Amino acid sequence: MENTIGGLGEFALIRRVTGRFPATGDVILGPGDDAAVVAAPDGRTVATTDLLVEGRHFRRDWSTARDVGHRAVAQNYADVVAMGARPTGLLIGFAAPADLPLEWAEEFTLGVRDECAVAGGAVVGGDTVGSTVLTVAITALGDLQGRAPVRRDGARPGDVVAYCGHLGLSAAGLALLTAGTDGPAACLDEYRRPSPPYAAGPEAARLGATAMLDVSDGLAQDLGHVCRASGVGIDLDPGLLRPAPELVEAVRILGGGPARASAFMVSGGEDHALAATFPEGTDLPDHWHRIGRVLPAAEGERHVTVAGRVPERTGWDHFPGE
Repeated sequence: MENTIGGLGEFALIRRVTGRFPATGDVILGPGDDAAVVAAPDGRTVATTDLLVEGRHFRRDWSTARDVGHRAVAQNYADVVAMGARPTGLLIGFAAPADLPLEWAEEFTLGVRDECAVAGGAVVGGDTVGSTVLTVAITALGDLQGRAPVRRDGARPGDVVAYCGHLGLSAAGLALLTAGTDGPAACLDEYRRPSPPYAAGPEAARLGATAMLDVSDGLAQDLGHVCRASGVGIDLDPGLLRPAPELVEAVRILGGGPARASAFMVSGGEDHALAATFPEGTDLPDHWHRIGRVLPAAEGERHVTVAGRVPERTGWDHFPGE
């Protein structure tokens, strides 16, 4: 058992993770007591949680342990910055079979460390438990720095819709892996290690974003949440949905054409780009790409359309077969 996770003990893995982080101004009291103490300079704390279940969210034959560590941080901190906040802390729940190689767990913690070095924040605690299914649960915290949170219910008719980050690459990467086909590294890398535009969340808040969210389940599906919360419709301009060259190449390898590239951008997921609405006339930096407009909508019409038509697929299904 000495080379497996089962030989570590309940808190040993978490101690190893937290030991890899230097002290930060956000962490008043780190691991060692029943709970950590994290500063909330703003007086409010943004909090979110997410699960990664082996076989559902990742496969060890497709992703390394470091990949999973990067992904665990990225998909949670993307939600924090989508509120306009700055990442401050993470708590990790790690449930694993007792025979999971210790090397895998160690590599996972290095992925967590490396992604936190990009995003900010630090691991402040967590727990380890035995399980038949390898599962990672993350709780992420953030600081609004005195700004109002950017919610989903603030979009207004006339606002422009824009995104920052990548759209479609991760979904194409998953399709390539599923097909057993190699393809552009950018697509495979984005699936294995999403790269949210962390700085763009607080930036959008400063620019006056009226609504914002993380694109995790697909652009159309996620913007649909904005439509329902804000009581509006959103129409995307297909002429502004310009696929990256790597996405075009991946689609060619998969035997598709331009329509499939657009479908990956509209209905794919797990790129963890940010999508936001801004008042007309907002001077957006070049890394924010305008793709549509917010429209008035009656009850029953609060959905996303592409050139006036509802897309056939809208995104990720959390409960397939149900």
